[in-house]
Amino acid sequence: MQSYKRIIIPLFLILMGSLPLSAQLSSLRKQIKQVIRGTQGKIGVAIQGWEETDTLSIDGYGKYPMQSVYKFPLALAILEEVEKGTYPLDQPIQIKKNDLRPDTWSPLREKYSQGGVSLSLDELLKYTVSQSDNNGCDILFRFIGGPKKVDRYIHDLGVSGISIVATEKEMAGDWDVQYLNWCSPVAMCQLLHKFYSGQILTKNSSNYLLHLMMNSTTGSRRIKGLLPYGVTVAHKTGASGTNQLGIAAATNDAGIVMLPDGKYFIIVVFISNSGANEAARDEVIAKIAKLVWDYFNT
Repeated sequence: MQSYKRIIIPLFLILMGSLPLSAQLSSLRKQIKQVIRGTQGKIGVAIQGWEETDTLSIDGYGKYPMQSVYKFPLALAILEEVEKGTYPLDQPIQIKKNDLRPDTWSPLREKYSQGGVSLSLDELLKYTVSQSDNNGCDILFRFIGGPKKVDRYIHDLGVSGISIVATEKEMAGDWDVQYLNWCSPVAMCQLLHKFYSGQILTKNSSNYLLHLMMNSTTGSRRIKGLLPYGVTVAHKTGASGTNQLGIAAATNDAGIVMLPDGKYFIIVVFISNSGANEAARDEVIAKIAKLVWDYFNT
């Protein structure tokens, strides 16, 4: 009988101990829904703490246009090839003037407007991931073999809720094409978790990509917007323009937030088809990130 009690009591304590966490997650969900309530457009959220069971999602399996968030899986696919020895990071890539479209976001074009230069793969990854350069993205897609190759690679990693089929140029040519490059918040959260937990790349390659994402020059008012000064965030943003009706197809941020105790959480917020202005869309993402920050810091 004594041994029976020794088994039952710990189980009881475990069950009792799980109740506060469940209640806290429920409270966090309600708070996030309050931020979302009344916001224009469709909003998907996925969150995961350092423990795989500490998760939350709202419309987590919905299909959302990624826009430039897909530069993160592109970088993963390229670094996989680097690790295989297919090419090194100092591999030179020729850039012609017609590679540098004038009607798109491109710090690369601003620096090398006439083309006719050779940049290393490392430099192009920095432009594409850290500065979200659209021309750099398409040059890298061409270099690796096209969007569909990246799509197959991500699916082979076991992440199915994602579709990568079109280049930046193709998206710019037809408003509806951007919806073909979609991802669910849960799938992007899963991909970030696999990456950060070392399931995809070696430590050196992972640290390299983390550094590029930590040095992102875009989206400072989204995930990072309301977090304490100096918090480290490795993230990739994505955003569309607006159509003639003033609708923004995508305002996104997906990343890994480092906590003061050395732990972390992953957060993905996708906003689609919103008529709100950019500042309002950014603020929704920032408020959600701050709620999650407060949750994991208590």
